[in-house]
Amino acid sequence: MTRVEPDPAGAPAGGRAFAIGLRNRFRGITVREGMLVRGPAGWGEFSPFAEYGPRECARWWAACQEAARYGWPAPVRDRVPVNVTVPAVDPGRAHAIVTAGGCTTAKVKVAERGQAEAEDLARVEAVRDALGPSGRVRVDANGAWDPDTAVRMVRALDRFDLEYVEQPCATLDGLAAVRRRVSVPVAADESIRRAEDPLRVRAADAADIVVLKVQPLGGVRAALRVAEACGLPVVVSSAVETSVGLAAGVALAAALPELPHACGLATMQMLTADVTADPLLPEDGFLPVRPVEVEEESLRAVEVDPAAWRARAEAARTAADEASGAG
Repeated sequence: MTRVEPDPAGAPAGGRAFAIGLRNRFRGITVREGMLVRGPAGWGEFSPFAEYGPRECARWWAACQEAARYGWPAPVRDRVPVNVTVPAVDPGRAHAIVTAGGCTTAKVKVAERGQAEAEDLARVEAVRDALGPSGRVRVDANGAWDPDTAVRMVRALDRFDLEYVEQPCATLDGLAAVRRRVSVPVAADESIRRAEDPLRVRAADAADIVVLKVQPLGGVRAALRVAEACGLPVVVSSAVETSVGLAAGVALAAALPELPHACGLATMQMLTADVTADPLLPEDGFLPVRPVEVEEESLRAVEVDPAAWRARAEAARTAADEASGAG
């Protein structure tokens, strides 16, 4: 395989855009898009979702630049435990995904629009059966429940021995209300979009666990500062990136002083292709801590016109400069 050697400055003008299909619909999309840049420290990924404007994208660009220009802090472990992710699929498919995933922890999507509560119960039951009694099952509602529904569903689903429930309600008040009424730990994900959000989550007694993602928080170092300030157990998760973006999540998980829970970083299987011939895939429930090298053949197979992505990156960079008073 041929290595790619683009703009060594890691600038938007040298970025190369990609579009990769998803095996199952995620966040209403079936194609994951973004841009890769290379700098003196290696590869960075810039892949904010379409609805994000320049100011929010500025943090995603900062994470990309950290990876490309500066690299990451030294790891304290050489591999990180990960969960297999189960979309809102039928029980048979859910069982197969877990069996093939090779992990001892599974995160199961629930509360999918248009699906009945019985489908959630059947899906989680299938996952528990696939994992066996010693495996860990966590569910993710993506903020879709109101507090009363969340309490009822969490209690019903806990017959399968839940590790925690992720973002059962959309608001902090909702999370706090559910947390007071159930024995299952509550994790905050969508409630954390900015560096100050985890501190608000803790102040509101809204969660037992925080889910941190590198790109939305502005990089590995920024996320480490958030984790330290928040003082709650951390689960590192991905934004369904290529292996380049996943490597940043692995770097965060590898640098945390403590890592009590498996991380949501085994998402490469959700994509139909990658930009490297050596994807970051779990081995016995762990991801290795290692660099990712992009190969020309792999990138060309998923490459698209970079003009729109270069423009988004330039707008994000301008927004960051303006916010810091430099522009």
